[in-house]
Amino acid sequence: MPLSFFDFLAQLGRNPALFGTVFLTLAVLLVNGWTDAPNAIAGAVVTGALPFRPAVLLAAVCNFLGVLCVTSINASVAETVYSIASFGGGSKAALTALCAAMTAIVLWAGLAWCFGIPTSESHALVAGISGAAAALEGSLSCIRWDCWAKVLLGLIMSTIAGFWAGRWALRRLKAVKLSDRTFLLAQLPGAAATAFLHGAQDGQKFIGVFLLGTALAQGRADEGTFVIPLWLMGLCALFMALGTLMGGKRIIDTVGREMVSLGPREGLAADLGNIACLFGATLLGLPVSTTHTRTSALLGVGSAGENHPHWATAGKVALAWLLTFPGCMAIGYWMARVFLAV
Repeated sequence: MPLSFFDFLAQLGRNPALFGTVFLTLAVLLVNGWTDAPNAIAGAVVTGALPFRPAVLLAAVCNFLGVLCVTSINASVAETVYSIASFGGGSKAALTALCAAMTAIVLWAGLAWCFGIPTSESHALVAGISGAAAALEGSLSCIRWDCWAKVLLGLIMSTIAGFWAGRWALRRLKAVKLSDRTFLLAQLPGAAATAFLHGAQDGQKFIGVFLLGTALAQGRADEGTFVIPLWLMGLCALFMALGTLMGGKRIIDTVGREMVSLGPREGLAADLGNIACLFGATLLGLPVSTTHTRTSALLGVGSAGENHPHWATAGKVALAWLLTFPGCMAIGYWMARVFLAV
């Protein structure tokens, strides 16, 4: 039986640790929409296909629809996040550790935004949860490496395949004899599809956290299957859309202006490469970072075009990617130690 909304509210009232976890998860959803979703509209804004505010509104609506539509059909990404690590030590301690993990992700995302670096809340999520679980259990034996294998496979796909798809798309579009205005108009459905798939991917990940928190509160986190209630899909979709409406213009500047110079043709090629990778990963149930996929597609476009990428900026972004796993795992670990001690 799926958890009803009123039963969920009753659990929040009885369990302060669950309330804290839910509050922080909603905060991370807002941050995700704020700092990650702008990648979907970066090309359309930079090339002039859409002004910034209408582009943000388009991304918010499509993020909302992506969470609802795809999760109803295939929730395998949510299942992977739900199962990324096991939590022992009793319900209260497990929820406290999960709360610490979400705090670590908020801190990491906030730091990335301060420097205008497009980081991945998806990878921060799995790393933070794993670090907190390790602090609770006292070792890495609690981490489910088969789930981590899906995350790492998604990482490879989002970078290598994203780069290749961006190059391939631009080379094909160079042979198409159409006006720049046509390419600009084609970026509108491209940005919409990218935002839709961002919601499909990232919305599921936070749904997995919600379900993990409620399961830990009831002492039954080891269940192999779960049912996602419609109200939970709607709640996650709403908060991601609200976060997207907050803007994220600094991220757009880093991705679309400082790293690669885009024209209408290049912007469409980046959209097509990004969409292909996100769609494939979602079908396969692989949790991928939309930030990584988008950035890799942009770099692929830049390497195949006349305006080569600004590799110094790309290197700064790549460094943030490399630091996300160990950085968030370490922050999650120590935050959990502090929370459990308090």
